[in-house]
Amino acid sequence: MATYECERPPLPFPEPLREGVILARPNRFIMDVDLGDGVPVRCHCPAVSRIGGLDLAGRPCLVSDSHNPRRKMPLTVEAFSLARPDDAVKPWIGINQNASNRYVEHFLREGAFEAITGPVAAVRREVPLGDSRLDFLVNDRQYLEVKTPLVQIQTPVSDSVPRLPEAPFNSTERVVRHLRELAASLKDRERAVILYCLYYRNDGFRYYHGTTYEEVMATVDAVRAAGVELWQADFEITPEAVALKSYHELEEW
Repeated sequence: MATYECERPPLPFPEPLREGVILARPNRFIMDVDLGDGVPVRCHCPAVSRIGGLDLAGRPCLVSDSHNPRRKMPLTVEAFSLARPDDAVKPWIGINQNASNRYVEHFLREGAFEAITGPVAAVRREVPLGDSRLDFLVNDRQYLEVKTPLVQIQTPVSDSVPRLPEAPFNSTERVVRHLRELAASLKDRERAVILYCLYYRNDGFRYYHGTTYEEVMATVDAVRAAGVELWQADFEITPEAVALKSYHELEEW
């Protein structure tokens, strides 16, 4: 398996992210955070799914500030750590699924994904295809769909981190539809790629082993046979920036 290292500089945040501690996640859109003064602050949670099936109360987090007074929750939780709040070293796990397209577009235009796209002359966003809108059309010949899987955190998790009760995985229909539409796009385009973006150290993306695993994997096998490519991109989140570290094509599982 060839791994392509990124030599482009990180994409800096507009200002350094603030560190806090997650107190609770009242619902999938909200996290309550202590930013150091003991007063809970309600923040937007940009990951609408479960996050590794983990109870993140008491875990460190990084928070951005939109400085937009019109937003109901100007603060957004960008990442969390499996470390303890007083640990000197905190590896961060990015959770902002909404920001993935922005990060990928930046590194696309910087030429960082050249092993996937070749030289980039044009990038279009939100391109209609079938009943969906796919994330990118590159050079008018290659569809590229971005996924940020968080249902499982595929890195070692200490037994000290509590887990939430299992819940049914209900995104199968959307996943299967996108896979099939990408395969169908090859009738008119030269290439079609799904890029799985992981914002933490991991051993390689694997589909969630839930009740619909066999259905999803059957579709993956079919679209791969039709020519759809599956790639993984590894990013790193720090309080100052997001960096693309490397990427590689996913092999058979």
